[in-house]
Amino acid sequence: MGRAPGPVLGIETSCDETSAALLDGDRLLAHVILSQDVHRVYDGVVPELAARAHLRVLDDVVAAALEEAGLRLRDVAVFGVTAGPGLIGALLVGVTWTKAVAWALERPIVGVHHMEGHLFAASLEDPDAVPPFVALLVSGGHTLLLWVPEWGRYELLGETRDDAAGEAFDKVARVLGMSYPGGPPIERAAATVAGDPYPFPRPMLASSQQPGDDDYYAFSFSGLKTAVRNRAEALDAEGRLPAERDAVARSFQRAVLDVLVTKAMRAVEEKGCPRVLIGGGVAASRALRDALRDALGEGGRLLHPSPRMATDNGAMIARTAAFRFGRGDLAGPDLSARADLPFPGLVRTR
Repeated sequence: MGRAPGPVLGIETSCDETSAALLDGDRLLAHVILSQDVHRVYDGVVPELAARAHLRVLDDVVAAALEEAGLRLRDVAVFGVTAGPGLIGALLVGVTWTKAVAWALERPIVGVHHMEGHLFAASLEDPDAVPPFVALLVSGGHTLLLWVPEWGRYELLGETRDDAAGEAFDKVARVLGMSYPGGPPIERAAATVAGDPYPFPRPMLASSQQPGDDDYYAFSFSGLKTAVRNRAEALDAEGRLPAERDAVARSFQRAVLDVLVTKAMRAVEEKGCPRVLIGGGVAASRALRDALRDALGEGGRLLHPSPRMATDNGAMIARTAAFRFGRGDLAGPDLSARADLPFPGLVRTR
């Protein structure tokens, strides 16, 4: 089908950000993100509150994006929307809105996989963020290691067997009495401490692992989270937790980064490609970016989005929708949200 015949509107409502963006070719015309601070009160996203918040503000968010771009709704040529994975109620708000408006305007719709959106996020800012590369997608709900020889072809090397890395950060932050989301406060605390004061286990990581082993690229963070909680409870019983909180945060972060970086570098070696792209909310971590750059060395290339593009956003959805439209991957009137939406083009070879 080729290039979209005009602006693409991307809608993102998979979790707790309501976002809309307009993309015309390579030009990002507008980008609006509205975050839901209400979840900070509960130290985590409350699905029903998230869905209600999307419903209240989506019209306004789209209107703000159109105003920023100097466009009217009928100027949109293609509508893209996150169809999954995510919180089902939140997803349904975006999908239902998009289907209704696109049907009324007789415009094509593209249902976008949220994690494929994160793959495309860096390309909105960096023209070099194109395949081939090893991709590490790390967010509150997912931890995926992929080999990407070209757009639309994805080989799954490894994924988490329990908690995602971002979820582990959130839960450890709660244990340590830090704010939600957990990544930023843990990173700030870790930066104040040197070394590895409380060496925690590096789950699914052993020197005896060999290529082809089931756990060679796999991730698991549940046991690490438990180890941190046990340590924090012991320190609290001794009255030492307030003084040692930053040290615990430092060692937890170091354990997570050691696992993520080591697995990514294994893929770099196997594929013979010293290019790593990171995406997802945890890609905003300066500590993760620095650790990957150090591991890649002078001959390597780290590709990553800015913090704004690392979070859930409509721009990455518009970019992915434009790609999928070009391949003729259009949705019909039966498009619906799926919390378990399969990753398009993903091949499981292990």
